[in-house]
Amino acid sequence: MDLEAVRTFLAVVETGQFQAAADEVGITQQGASRRVASLERELGVALFTRTAQGVRLTVDGQALLPHARELVGAAERAASSVRPGRRALRVDVISRRIAPASRLHAFYQHHPDIELDVIALLTADTATALAEVTAGTLDATFRSLRATARQVPGELRSARVIDDHHQLLVGPRHPLADANSVTLAQLTDHRIWMPGMSDEEPIGYYRDLATTFGLTIDTDGPSFGFESVAAELAHSPCLSTFVGAGSRHLWPDGYELRRIPVVDPCPVYPLSIVWRADNAHPGLATFLDYLRAEYRGGDHGVWAPGWAA
Repeated sequence: MDLEAVRTFLAVVETGQFQAAADEVGITQQGASRRVASLERELGVALFTRTAQGVRLTVDGQALLPHARELVGAAERAASSVRPGRRALRVDVISRRIAPASRLHAFYQHHPDIELDVIALLTADTATALAEVTAGTLDATFRSLRATARQVPGELRSARVIDDHHQLLVGPRHPLADANSVTLAQLTDHRIWMPGMSDEEPIGYYRDLATTFGLTIDTDGPSFGFESVAAELAHSPCLSTFVGAGSRHLWPDGYELRRIPVVDPCPVYPLSIVWRADNAHPGLATFLDYLRAEYRGGDHGVWAPGWAA
């Protein structure tokens, strides 16, 4: 089995598009398509179904996915066994638009000599991500660890390193559009729209937040990407959504969207870094030291769920 074709397959899974996957692995879109087509011919199955938004895995593609990750991981472990400290540090940031990606980018700006492999396991649940760290295919992942109250298996370690402060994102017609800040009490009469969540970690967190403060947080319905949400907010007199202060989102100037700090208290989404206790990658130790130094936990006027303590 062609290892580069398997790597390209994984890149398409992670990005959801052939063009983005091609950019990730440093080839043309046609080259990425040919690699995946070659893999499909070798296996005798279709691995992806094409959609208007990109691609999604077929049942056969889902069956191949964990083995493909293990295959690539095994190859990388073999290479690293004779090149200690020379391979890239592989870090899962969940999504390239949220706080972990911003924090990893800032780390790279401070340490450009440390080679990074930025992974975004947006559709993977916590158990899957932790299994990747345990197997050595990832050096680290960011997760809230809600289901286990921040506990991890014995061979892993974790540290809370990010508290991402919430902001309310609204369009110019929303009643709160001109506010300099909003309180959670002010939001009890407003629908907060966060469609497309499938991972129980964020779903559970927002359920905790809604229950504690009497909010209406709607997570139903499919996600067509942030661009679709931004377009809806721009023209809606009632819709709003939460974004993290550490997230990076762009939209057309004509949308006139507002990011409004949430205060009294400000809810924070707690994220921990998880790594193997015996991982000797020199870049990992430097990254962990950086995260600990940058963490500003215990701020007054913030709220985090009890399981995050």
